[in-house]
Amino acid sequence: MEWTSVLAIYFLLWVFSAFILLPFGVKTHDETGEPKVPGQADSAPVNFRPGRILIRATILAAVLCALYVANYANGWITIDDIDLIGMPDRFKDMPAG
Repeated sequence: MEWTSVLAIYFLLWVFSAFILLPFGVKTHDETGEPKVPGQADSAPVNFRPGRILIRATILAAVLCALYVANYANGWITIDDIDLIGMPDRFKDMPAG
């Protein structure tokens, strides 16, 4: 696998990880009992820390990317393992690749 492919996969996993991690650990003013600023949305976080989310997303994406590359190299899970409905008969005689 080319290093540019690994970098692209890592970037995609990083973006997905960042969006997945955004809601975790967020508390609103109502949950903490702090006063709201006039005009503030009820769902606004009290203490938003984007740096912490970026670090967590970086670590999670690195682990997921390492697992992906290891699976690619070792072939632990292949397309045949996740093919739940089977290949149609018209494609069985076609050469692979």
